[in-house]
Amino acid sequence: MKNIIFTAILLIAVEKMIGQELYIFSEPASNMPAKSLGLKMTAMYGKGVHSNRTLQRYMPELMVGVNKNWMVHATASFSDMHQSKFIFESARLYAKWRFLSMDDLHKHFRLAAFGAVTYSENHLDHNEINLMMGDQSGVQAGLIATQLWHKLAVSGTVSLNEVINEERKTDINIHTFSSVNYSLSAGYLLFPFEYTDYKQTNLNLYVELLGSRNLNFEPDKYYVDLAPAVQLIFNSNAKLNLGYRFQLSGDIYRLMKRSFLISYDYTFLNGLRKKNK
Repeated sequence: MKNIIFTAILLIAVEKMIGQELYIFSEPASNMPAKSLGLKMTAMYGKGVHSNRTLQRYMPELMVGVNKNWMVHATASFSDMHQSKFIFESARLYAKWRFLSMDDLHKHFRLAAFGAVTYSENHLDHNEINLMMGDQSGVQAGLIATQLWHKLAVSGTVSLNEVINEERKTDINIHTFSSVNYSLSAGYLLFPFEYTDYKQTNLNLYVELLGSRNLNFEPDKYYVDLAPAVQLIFNSNAKLNLGYRFQLSGDIYRLMKRSFLISYDYTFLNGLRKKNK
């Protein structure tokens, strides 16, 4: 009887994980399963706009599903994007609170609020605010709305970003310190055509529109990127992500306008639950 109950609970948790809303460049309003742990490694590569170097960044990440409504991420980054040598770049703490969930058969709608704080070793050298990747020190707060219809999931995010680098005291007329960032993401479950076992490999296709607009210095400066991606999910707890991001339009001074991303993450279901003696 215990095995039947455990299997049912596992399948419910897995079903929450394998939705086609595990976006590559943004977060959905849904959370990872409660009492679970996740480990992730992300690598990003691209040619610098003002150099012939291939820039690279690596981001190890720890993810914690506190309960069904709260999750926390802790991320570090190492890169040579702002310097010619490879260095420790940043540390980031992110928390998300899902405060609304309207679930139905094969569909749901969810709303979440999130906040993050980033510490970065980088000095300001461009006006693209990207706290998520560790380009600057700062704070971020925003809202996420996600709608799932069977095999299609659509999500929108908007956030306010405030840079708190030391240069803020002296470079007020050189760099921007505030921005609104936004994204519109869509994911589609291409395979399997019929879900019969949690060990089936899933193939998800994604496309995301990612944008930003400055709010203070040079308030008309903006960019809009497009990011198609593909995702493979193995045994419902391991994901391999491949994405390509490129600028559609914009006039913000940026480090790079095209980049490739590859990431792998593994989730330990019930990793925080106490084992019965």
